[in-house]
Amino acid sequence: PLPRAIPAAAALAMPWRRALRGLRCSARARSAMPSWVIDRYGGGEALRFTRDMGFPAIRFPNEVIIRVHAASLNPIDLSMRSGYGATALNMKRDPLKLKTEETEFPLTLGRDVSGVIMECGLNMSYFKPGDEVVWAAIPPWKQGTLSEFVVASGNEVSFKPKSLSHIEAASLPYVGLTAWAAVNQVGGLNQNNCGGKRVLILGASGGVGTFAVQLVKAWGAHVTAVCSHDASTLMKKLGADEVIDYRSGNLEEQLKALPLFDFILDNVGGSTEKWALNLLKKWSGATYVTLVTPFLINMDKLGVADGMLRTGVTVGSKTVKHLFKGVHYRWAFFMPSGPNLDEIAELVDSGKIQPVIDEVFSFSEVPKAFTKLERGHARGKTVINVISKK
Repeated sequence: PLPRAIPAAAALAMPWRRALRGLRCSARARSAMPSWVIDRYGGGEALRFTRDMGFPAIRFPNEVIIRVHAASLNPIDLSMRSGYGATALNMKRDPLKLKTEETEFPLTLGRDVSGVIMECGLNMSYFKPGDEVVWAAIPPWKQGTLSEFVVASGNEVSFKPKSLSHIEAASLPYVGLTAWAAVNQVGGLNQNNCGGKRVLILGASGGVGTFAVQLVKAWGAHVTAVCSHDASTLMKKLGADEVIDYRSGNLEEQLKALPLFDFILDNVGGSTEKWALNLLKKWSGATYVTLVTPFLINMDKLGVADGMLRTGVTVGSKTVKHLFKGVHYRWAFFMPSGPNLDEIAELVDSGKIQPVIDEVFSFSEVPKAFTKLERGHARGKTVINVISKK
């Protein structure tokens, strides 16, 4: 495949007319677009539809503008709407702090996108305008995907699986990359070492959980999924070898009755962390990875410097504490990555991973979609069909 970007020197060597066209590409676009935004932090009442959201501009040579065909919601959208990560993420949005804190508004939520490449920066050769089969997960410090258009770095974008529609594809990037970060990049599992390992997934019926079940199963693991009884059929369909209903009795005691695990992915947090690590095989390299961390909360409460210090001390002390007990303790986060989406696309097209969609809403129904997400207990993803089929 072609590299995702060409060297800056090569861009400078391009004919001046071509360079001028590239620099002017965003300027010739229209100035506004329809979007769902928030002007303040709050609940559902904070959502507002506008047709006057500023059209995104390419500011770096490796960026692309995507016309959004479909998007989806994730729990982080609810958190960001309420102000979670405001201090940390706004710092990344405006690292020099040249603007006031209010300048992040109006803020567009939504992290997932499947759509069409409309414009490309000067250094972009991997994609071209008109590519109709791209997907991406946009980092939380950027404007989101509940708009007609969105800007993304070329390294965040991938060609979507050929077997999926835009609606299906939009359900996967954020949860897929979050699960990939937890299982592979932090947890160290891959297709070569996962075979035969016993894996426990807590909170298996949500977006990240349904993806993680399929991922480790595709790599040959024995999978135990924890969910409510009404999701057990779905878990079996996705490949789980054992399904534990957390409502049918004391969950800790149910899991203690099973053989010990090599890897645990915790999507739940809270009290589970107090006993879950006791379910791991000691002194065997077994690892517990949690996605429920105080990272952004610490920075919101204490500021960026003190928050990062507090976070580092917390994870460091927990890591050392559990290392002396013979197990590995890790935190994981969403990491945007076009190359990792490439690998996920191969698994999808080979039939090893399928999208799990709970409900699809039209673009005019975004508030209803947020209400659905707020109720919890979803079986997969809530998807927004931004461009309806004619």
